Amino acid sequence: MSLPIWDIAVQTEGRARLSFAAFADPLDDSEMRSTIMLNAWEENRHKEVLSHLVRAYGIELAEEPPYLPPRDREFAFLVTGYSESIDSFFAFGLFELARQSGFFPPELVETFEPVIQEECRHILFFANWLAWHRANLGWWGRIRFELRVAAAWVYIGGLRVGLAHSVGTNSKATQQETNFTVNGAQAVTAVKIGFLDLMRICLQENDRRLAGYDPRLCRPTRVPAVVRFVLAIGKLWPGKKS
Repeated sequence: MSLPIWDIAVQTEGRARLSFAAFADPLDDSEMRSTIMLNAWEENRHKEVLSHLVRAYGIELAEEPPYLPPRDREFAFLVTGYSESIDSFFAFGLFELARQSGFFPPELVETFEPVIQEECRHILFFANWLAWHRANLGWWGRIRFELRVAAAWVYIGGLRVGLAHSVGTNSKATQQETNFTVNGAQAVTAVKIGFLDLMRICLQENDRRLAGYDPRLCRPTRVPAVVRFVLAIGKLWPGKKS
């Protein structure tokens, strides 16, 4: 049951809770503040579920670092929201692989299904918050905001490239996240699965989980669009599965 993901998963939920709560706290709009605070509360509950799960299986977690409030609340909120959109897309597919393979027994699937569905609602909320926020900005505010969005994507890209280049370091958490990125699918199924096949499953699961919500709601689009492009290119080489 030793998967290379648990420490980073628990810590990610802890950081997400803090980022959401810090952004929500000073908001004047009481409804928006309470909605984002609910997201923060759910992220903390996810952290607790994961922590108790791994301890029940005798898996030792690394000591958690201190969770410090972000100095730039808006930027931290953007980075967290976009990161969740990326991570959830792939988590949907990996969760389905684990269910199909039997790696996750039915009881574990039942336990985690509400967590996965809450993450789905979180990324839906973030996509619609972006649309709402943009609609309420003047032209100068919109330019500033789009520059911040671009900076958030550059920051996220830098983090992920840094992780990809950190294989072989002595950092346990870094090795865990890197290994999970590369080998996560193979860790939850005994069947060898190629990259393109994994992308198809992730895309199918993403579409399936979002299909049940009001079609008027905005959906996260960047990662699904990139994956659809990759799959379209992959069709040019039908013999390539990975």
